[in-house]
Amino acid sequence: MNPIVLWFHKLGSPPYFDRFAARWAPWGHGLGLLLIAIGLYGALFRVPADYLQGDSFRILYIHVPSAWMSMAVFAAMAFYAAIALVWRIKLCEILAMACAPIGAAFTLITLATGSIWGKPTWGTWWEWDPRLTTELVLLFMYLGVMGLYHAIDDRRAAARAAGLLAIVGVVLLPVIRYSVVWWNSLHQGQTIRLFGESSMDASMMWPLAWTVLGTKFWFLGSLLARARADNLRREAGKAWVAQAALPAVAADARPEARP
Repeated sequence: MNPIVLWFHKLGSPPYFDRFAARWAPWGHGLGLLLIAIGLYGALFRVPADYLQGDSFRILYIHVPSAWMSMAVFAAMAFYAAIALVWRIKLCEILAMACAPIGAAFTLITLATGSIWGKPTWGTWWEWDPRLTTELVLLFMYLGVMGLYHAIDDRRAAARAAGLLAIVGVVLLPVIRYSVVWWNSLHQGQTIRLFGESSMDASMMWPLAWTVLGTKFWFLGSLLARARADNLRREAGKAWVAQAALPAVAADARPEARP
């Protein structure tokens, strides 16, 4: 068997995934925090103020990565849910449901920072603009997935039902993406392009790259940590869970060193 295929096959084993997540989740969180800190330092202290918006534009270094992640996490959730529905892979159910709270947090940050940015720019905290409204609907979709998942006692049935809602909801993503093109919108058009020339000055781009990359690693760390916790809850009572807990129990029972 191909080594990569074999690795993915092993990853579907609950004990193997537990060890994998325990090892790499802290790395994801640590690298994410480091990269975000570098980006925010550059955004606050190295990048000059915008000639029109002044210093208020600096919130984009939080707003833009969060907005991109709000959609990317939903796409990942729908992807895992589709695999789970077709091939009945339990780990993919767990990963899909672990995406929902993380994506909801990114969406909430997007809406909050957008409102803070909009106040000096548009003169109002909120406007029923197509981009803002569709992003708010995305938050409701995340909340709907989480609510449906916790409303059904059978974990696997709950994951399948919530996963189906996520798959249906993925049609919202292109609407959010192209809302500023399809409708007359207060929200500015696309100024940052991964492929092609951006209208944003190059001297302002490098901190954004760090924060964008940092949010990716933070998401991976959070996804592994949440999926590991759900995996342990589902496997509670299994021998491997009790065996994995033995070192922690032994450490707690060990008497403190005395002088």
